[in-house]
Amino acid sequence: MKVGFYRSPVRRRVLAASVLGVMTFALTACGGITSADDGKKVVLTTFTVLADMARNVAGDHLRVESITKVGAEIHGYEPTPGDIRKAAQADLILDNGLNLEAWFGQFVADLDVPHAVVSEGVAPMDISEDAYRGKPNPHAWMSPVNAQIYVDNMVRAFTELDPEHADAYRANADAYKTQLGAVRDDLVAAVNTLPADQRALVTCEGAFSYLARDAGLTEKYIWPVNAEQQATPQQIGSTIDFVRQRGVPAVFCESTVSDAPMQRVVEASGSRFGGVLYVDSLSEADGPVPTYLQLIRHDANTIATALAGAPK
Repeated sequence: MKVGFYRSPVRRRVLAASVLGVMTFALTACGGITSADDGKKVVLTTFTVLADMARNVAGDHLRVESITKVGAEIHGYEPTPGDIRKAAQADLILDNGLNLEAWFGQFVADLDVPHAVVSEGVAPMDISEDAYRGKPNPHAWMSPVNAQIYVDNMVRAFTELDPEHADAYRANADAYKTQLGAVRDDLVAAVNTLPADQRALVTCEGAFSYLARDAGLTEKYIWPVNAEQQATPQQIGSTIDFVRQRGVPAVFCESTVSDAPMQRVVEASGSRFGGVLYVDSLSEADGPVPTYLQLIRHDANTIATALAGAPK
């Protein structure tokens, strides 16, 4: 898997070398373990959305944890020594692939731990604008249809790791895929309630291409990837023009970035801010999107409700 077009490779190498040096000392000092205290094998995912999917497939047979915490920005994440120690103790690591985790290649380079790319087999959509034009959009999990492919890849990885419970993993996956199909149907139904000229999704990051495709929405965003997290005047101006020309009644931003650039679009276009959408991270257990299924439902309902309202 190729990784790493979001951050300077020199910076990543320096960071990885320093972190891995600390890791080596730490593992020498405290020793490593390869399974959880309860005897279950440990599966480590790169972010919380994958962890939730994996728990639905694993059931009670594996312990699943996420490297990044709730609310973390995944694209430019910088691993800590504690992350490296946790990874060295895992039995399997799952990453998204599609260049999402720019830090991942260096993260696992010196670890003798198997890993699986859960987006394998997904037909990627290319980014169509700016410096990332032609590169794959990594947010494939935002399509419940693609999420079913993720689940199948998890089943294969878990079966190889723990063949004794292969039947349980497949049964769990089949049940979960039924739920994913229902969420996709609900998403399409929610968008189909909108007038055709209001089916436009305007967000801060271009993280919704797969969801927009599934739902029949026209997508527009300020920046394609959360790399610099700073919008240019040209990007904001282009978004303002799109909103004005289409009469888009509401615009959105993601939970892991500042909505300040989108608020400038709101002020200049006469649209309104429709709400916060979730992409790269779940919420805490008592928050609005503690699971992946709830994340898709929340985003679909937020989008449909805001776009159904009249513009200011």
